[in-house]
Amino acid sequence: MKRFVRVMKALSDPSRVKIIKILGVKELCVCELRQLLGLAQPTVSKHLKILEEAGLVDYRKEGSWIIYRLSTGEDSEYARVMLGNVKGWLDEEPQVQEMVDSLPQLNRERSCAA
Repeated sequence: MKRFVRVMKALSDPSRVKIIKILGVKELCVCELRQLLGLAQPTVSKHLKILEEAGLVDYRKEGSWIIYRLSTGEDSEYARVMLGNVKGWLDEEPQVQEMVDSLPQLNRERSCAA
């Protein structure tokens, strides 16, 4: 029951849902997510930690950056099922679409230097 509740709580915040939707399109670092969401870096990091603990996101190191991506859901059936469901939901949501449309203009070096 704990794993189920952890996944549901992680997805109960609009910013975390936006992070899931945008990571479904492209892997991003905290700075890029901060820029897209318009949130402070510590706030984005806190959201990512909650998503990671729920088994919804993973990360890898790339040079000096930590790059976040959606989890494969191997550790949690609940995370895997919810990621599969969320993938097909909210694509027409204006806030999500705006972030997706902004992806080509993102520049990691510029985002992280700000």
